[in-house]
Amino acid sequence: MKRVVVTGLGAITPLGNTVDEFWANIVAGNSGAGPLTKFDATKFKTRFACEVKGFQGEDFIDKKELKKYDLFTQYGIVASDQAIADAGLDFTAMSESERYEVGVIWATGNGGIGTFEEQLREFHGGDGTPRFNPYFIPKMIVDIAAGVISIRHKLHGPNYCTVSACASSNTAIISAFDTIRLGKANIMIAGGSEAAITHSSIGGFSSAQALSKRNEDPQGASRPFDVERDGFVMGEGAGALVLEELEHALRRGAHIYAELMGGGMAADAYHLTGTPPDGLGAALGISKALKDAGLQPEQIDYVNAHATSTHQGDISELIGIRKVFGEHPVAVTATKSMTGHLLGAAGAAESIISILSIKDGVIPATINTRVLDPELPEGMKIVTGKSVHTPVRYVVNNTFGFGGHTATSIFGKYE
Repeated sequence: MKRVVVTGLGAITPLGNTVDEFWANIVAGNSGAGPLTKFDATKFKTRFACEVKGFQGEDFIDKKELKKYDLFTQYGIVASDQAIADAGLDFTAMSESERYEVGVIWATGNGGIGTFEEQLREFHGGDGTPRFNPYFIPKMIVDIAAGVISIRHKLHGPNYCTVSACASSNTAIISAFDTIRLGKANIMIAGGSEAAITHSSIGGFSSAQALSKRNEDPQGASRPFDVERDGFVMGEGAGALVLEELEHALRRGAHIYAELMGGGMAADAYHLTGTPPDGLGAALGISKALKDAGLQPEQIDYVNAHATSTHQGDISELIGIRKVFGEHPVAVTATKSMTGHLLGAAGAAESIISILSIKDGVIPATINTRVLDPELPEGMKIVTGKSVHTPVRYVVNNTFGFGGHTATSIFGKYE
């Protein structure tokens, strides 16, 4: 099958609205958390999140068009524009037939949940007359960002949305990878976006006892693997990758960040929201990805763990990692300690971290983790404190979603 490489990156995150700013803050070990500003959270149990800062959609999108797009679509447009520019692609210079071979697979977990809330509040706050915005449905539906990105650049290749909760954007990247290597496209824009820092989302996750309540210490709240972790921190944003068939990239002299080696998708088939105590989902995803990539466990240098800072989730994942890697001292980090949990966009943002880890030879640290939970498997090489500068050849990127969805991608140094 055809080889697939990464030629462009784009990011809108709680740690910066460009890839360079995002990566610099990750390497420095900074947190993107702070008090909620998007709505009055005074009466909420959790009153902080990892919000995107300084983003103004009108700086990038025509004002007439902007009113048609929910914030998750705006994030997706800007991140994908960045990735396309970074890849040195000019679609206006391509023929229509060339653009038939360029597609978009874009993910989200919640779609336009902000638009949905806003419209229902207006309806229930009125006299019962259904005065809904004519853009309500296209702003809300989960597939619309994928469609808008293709429309914006006149891309006629495969186009759809993947939804697998917090595994969504890793699923999108693996699906785009498969599309290219099977010869169904030359270039794919893949990633995901999320804008779910809303009343219902914060309230719902809080009621489920999933969110941290460290309101007095937002920046120290996300502490994966730590004995005192008390839940995840909500995040938002977008991550975009340009994936390209290797020979196509070489012919146009593209800069290559890394090679996408393989992907594994599975279901733990265990519980609505919980993860199995035996780590089955994590072990299946990693094992399938390794087989797909033709790699052995001992070749992997670094695992970017899904680790959200929830009690059972962190333990289950590390048990799964131990099942696959045994005593191989693979480095494990949880970068959600800095970004918060970007839900459907998490896999894409963490793919960017994985790719730049290879490019720059840096394994970011898990911040805020002081005392490892004694329930975790012993002897795991969890990187805490400061980033480690060391050659990195292969990285595993884990993502898991409510419903038991597992998606694992493996990136490697381009040879």
